[in-house]
Amino acid sequence: MKIKYKSYFKDPKKDIAYFEDWVRKLEKENGRKYQRHAVKTSLGNTHVWSLNTDKVEIETLVIFPGARTTALIWDFDKGLDHLKMKLRIFMVETNGLPNLSDGATPDIKTLDYGHWAKEVFEGLGIEKAFIAGASFGGLICMKLALTNPEKIKSAFLFNPGCLQPFSLKLSNLYYNLLPIISTNSKNIQKFLERAVFSKPNHQLSSFAEKMLVDYEVFAISRYKDNTQKPYYMDTELAKVKTEIYLLLGDKDLLFPFEKSKKNAQKHLSNLTEIKIFQHVGHGIETFEEAMNYIGDVIASIQK
Repeated sequence: MKIKYKSYFKDPKKDIAYFEDWVRKLEKENGRKYQRHAVKTSLGNTHVWSLNTDKVEIETLVIFPGARTTALIWDFDKGLDHLKMKLRIFMVETNGLPNLSDGATPDIKTLDYGHWAKEVFEGLGIEKAFIAGASFGGLICMKLALTNPEKIKSAFLFNPGCLQPFSLKLSNLYYNLLPIISTNSKNIQKFLERAVFSKPNHQLSSFAEKMLVDYEVFAISRYKDNTQKPYYMDTELAKVKTEIYLLLGDKDLLFPFEKSKKNAQKHLSNLTEIKIFQHVGHGIETFEEAMNYIGDVIASIQK
């Protein structure tokens, strides 16, 4: 696998210590300890968080996060409990994002992220699993579906970044660039309120919201992010034969849901269902009803 770019913390010792403290705060609030796995891959070490891994008799769900996030965001306010069923859950920290994985990344337009995801499965001893990906993570899911469909039972795509180009509407560009141009809690808050959530229907607790703001300030200011952004996979998607469930928020500024829906129907031959959530922003992985939906689908497949 050819390394395209490398991202990195500006002060690795200090920055990783900060992130570890952030994780401890989340664990304390949620009242649980995340298991840790270090998987050796072609991109270096890949860090994975997990829950219930000792219960080998139950179904497995593998999660891939969005860009500039950690997979632990999926469990803000104990969000994984909203699956309403016991699953072996692996939260993969994608290489090149602000987390504990190494910073090397391949060319995003190759299939290498799919090959990397297979290596993660093999390193964790997972033969086959349900997968879920938010935004950038949705693209990772599609890469794995192209390289190793036999590893996937079904894929859940949350406002994925592979069904259309990033929106160039002025409002979207403004709120996305604002915290990068001037990185502070106030501007991060504006971005989250306008693009990621849709209050009061879609929001976090005050604790989780502060945790997310703190993480974003940290990720933007302390991490040199050279990772390529997701792209519209267009006709590549026609080669995907995996069963797909598409979850969209109607208030997503980054990837407006109408176009994602249209392109999914155009390209994905095994698109099983599209679920559109009203008054929900880009961060749909933090929305209780979206997690309920995954659990209901997996439960129905088990029957």
